[in-house]
Amino acid sequence: MFERLVPKLRVNTVFDIALEELYALGYRGIITDLDNTLVGAKAPLATPELLLWFAKVKELGFKLIIVSNNNMDRVSRFATPLNIEFVHQARKPSNTPFLKAMKQMGLTPEQTIVVGDQMLTDVYGGNRLGLYTVLVLPISVKDEGIGTRINRRVERIATTRLRKQGLWYEEDKPE
Repeated sequence: MFERLVPKLRVNTVFDIALEELYALGYRGIITDLDNTLVGAKAPLATPELLLWFAKVKELGFKLIIVSNNNMDRVSRFATPLNIEFVHQARKPSNTPFLKAMKQMGLTPEQTIVVGDQMLTDVYGGNRLGLYTVLVLPISVKDEGIGTRINRRVERIATTRLRKQGLWYEEDKPE
């Protein structure tokens, strides 16, 4: 069970994802979470740096869709001005929102990347469908809701067990 919580890639932020390499490997679509993945949970709009990242994603030829467990109002206010498609109230890790997003992009699991900050929703949901999963560090933990805080506690238990099994390691961080 815990093995499905292990992402294919762990990075600090979306900006650390080697998009060119993934495109060269045949990936063509990105399903991304919103809160604490792209911006803090209470940040209403994209940062200038994130706007540049979106432009790079598009320029490289990736399709992009936001899949969020948050409500229509929150996700729409963020995504609509940027002309980004989205799935709200997704109920991740259910298969349904991931399948819906892939259908909207016209892509297969082998062509799709999932980016998110939670192992129990983004990584587990993506891994169950054979998607390439990328785990980012959460942007603003202090702004998280009660459900996410509970998930974080479960994630700590999971990473402890995964470490004992040799499936999770702490990467060396440059000084």
